[in-house]
Amino acid sequence: MTSTDELDDIRESKREQLISEQDGAESPDEPVQVDSPDHFQELVDTYDVALVDFYADWCGPCIALGEFIGEVAAETDAAVLKVNVDQQQQLAGQFGVQSIPNMLVFKDGEPVQRLVGLKDKSELVAAVEAAA
Repeated sequence: MTSTDELDDIRESKREQLISEQDGAESPDEPVQVDSPDHFQELVDTYDVALVDFYADWCGPCIALGEFIGEVAAETDAAVLKVNVDQQQQLAGQFGVQSIPNMLVFKDGEPVQRLVGLKDKSELVAAVEAAA
């Protein structure tokens, strides 16, 4: 085996290790603020299940939802991502967010369910568990 073949084998082994470590990454126990479309894509690709909360600081129902969305992050295996629609208008448009609060459940990087309006904690947990 040449040294080039050995290096290729080492690279392939390391690539497979990194992929396996990334698959099923442990979800954060607190909501994660999304700061760009690239950051958003990185997050939904990293976690098996993600609950994405599209919100605005001035939205009363969004504020009410925010009181327990952290509990959903802590109590489920989903990553909870927060997208401020005023700051991330491109993402809001990309996902057809026309009213808030508006939540999308992602499974393996793809949206599988949408929840519009104020939902209670049990509804959010049920949506996350259905995708898991």
